[in-house]
Amino acid sequence: MATTIEAPRSPYSRAPRSRGVNWEKWGWMYMRASGLVLVVLIFGHLIVNLVLGDGIKAIDFAFVGGKWSNPFWQVWDCLMLWLAMIHGANGMRTLVNDYASHRTTRGILKGALLFSVIVLITLGTLVIFTFDPCPAGAPADLLASFCSAS
Repeated sequence: MATTIEAPRSPYSRAPRSRGVNWEKWGWMYMRASGLVLVVLIFGHLIVNLVLGDGIKAIDFAFVGGKWSNPFWQVWDCLMLWLAMIHGANGMRTLVNDYASHRTTRGILKGALLFSVIVLITLGTLVIFTFDPCPAGAPADLLASFCSAS
């Protein structure tokens, strides 16, 4: 009967790969991709709102109303909202994982983070797509100048 002697396992060898989705890898990739897209969206937003036209003094209720009457700007701002909120939440999730020492604390913080992100994304999206600068029945003196007072 032959006996086999196994070499001691090196502490530098890789652990066997686990099956399933590697959420940390996808979170890392999302942060890089969303960061690049956010740079384009934010600089586009700043250039259109602050550099072109009359600058910051032109930004008022009518400016926002006119901008959000265009579906392009609705999608632009909604995409910026979603990417920024998820990007920031993913960063906060990483901080919670790094600094919350107890499993229960980590779960509560990540649950609160998820809840707040869902609420803010939902409310922000509703505002962007249901914003009506010219509500029916509003007094004419409270309407923006581009609204018809009928």
